Formats: sequence, structure tokens, C-alpha cells
Amino acid sequence: MDVKRITYTFSMGAGTALLGGMVALAQSTSSPQQQPSMPSQQPSASSPSNPNGPGANPGSTPTSSQDFSERAFISKGMEGGMAEVQLGQLAQQKSESNDVKQFAAKMVNDHGQMGEKWFKPVAQQMGISEPKGPSKKDKKEIEKLQGLSGQDFDREYITMMVKDHQKDLKEFQSEAQSAQDPTVKQIADKGSQVIQQHLQIIEQIAKAHNIDVGGKEMSSTN
Repeated sequence: MDVKRITYTFSMGAGTALLGGMVALAQSTSSPQQQPSMPSQQPSASSPSNPNGPGANPGSTPTSSQDFSERAFISKGMEGGMAEVQLGQLAQQKSESNDVKQFAAKMVNDHGQMGEKWFKPVAQQMGISEPKGPSKKDKKEIEKLQGLSGQDFDREYITMMVKDHQKDLKEFQSEAQSAQDPTVKQIADKGSQVIQQHLQIIEQIAKAHNIDVGGKEMSSTN
């Protein structure tokens, strides 16, 4: 019996088996796993009246134009809500008309609730800083109204509210159609319903006060 030959054959077989195992191990560890470019957003079961959070994680960084659009909508919504509350508080103090004061009180209540229960919780979970106050444009409108009183104040406030709500309604409806985050979409949809109700009320008030807000003079007798 050739002992050397047997030993050599055994060594070669063991070496081949060991090499095959190492190759298999290398292949299993070096094969990259596919990672999603963005975390998938699961539909939220929460309603805007008590949102438990949007699809985005706290402090998340926007990675697409869609992300920027939705974040901008939330931030702008908070600014606009602050402006509506401040304008409503001012109207309650300076207006001489009961219907205007009642509408102003509704603005303070509704937009205050929307800001606290809808926008702020979502902003926190999306990592969006709360605005320090209304936008520069809204601040100028507030300053303008502070210098008016009586019928002049009512006319300017009513006109301002009609135009602002017409613009806001279009923006909310557009966001409700385009938003991909389920909670942002829900806020935009529910918010557009609230704003549409506000618009209908203020248009009736404008009509009662015979104020032109749509290219022609309105009359309470129409």
C-alpha cells in the first residue's frame, strides 16, 4: 500500500472541501441586500382631530420635491392658522357688527383647534419647527387692520377674509389631491371642508354688508 499516495489524496480532498466552503461563505456574505431608497409610508389610521403621526419619522430629511411640498404645506398651514387667530381676535375687539364678531370668534376657535390638534402634532413628527408667528405678508395685513375702525375695519376685514379663504381653499384642495403622505392628505381634505364652510359664511356676510369681493358690488336684496 502506498501510504504517501493515500495521504496526498486525502489532503487534496480536504483542501478542496475547505476551499469550497470558504467560497460559499464569501459569496453569502458579500452579496448586497437591496435597501429601499426611502422608508415606505404606511397609511395612518388616525384622523386629523387626533393625528398620531404621519408617515415620516421625527427629524426626517426630505429627499424629493414631494417631501418639500408636503412639509411646506404643513409649515404654511401653521403660519396661516396663527394669522387667522390673530385677525379674529382683532376683529372681536374692533368690529361694530355682530355678524363679523361671530365670524371672528369662529375663526379663533376653528383655526386654533386646527393648529393645535392637526398641524402641530404632524409637524413635530415630521421634524418641522413651529413658526414663530404669521408670515410677513399676514403681519402687514394685521398692521393695516390695526389702524382701522368701525365700518372701514369691517369692510377691510371681510374683503380680506373672502380673498384669503378663496386662496386657501384652492391650496388645500390641491394638496388633498397631490399629497402622498396619508396624514397630510387627510388634513388637507378635512381642512378644505372647514375652509369651504368659512368661505360660504363670510361671502354671506359680505353680501349683507354690500361689499364687493368678486368683481361686482353685492347687495343684501339679491
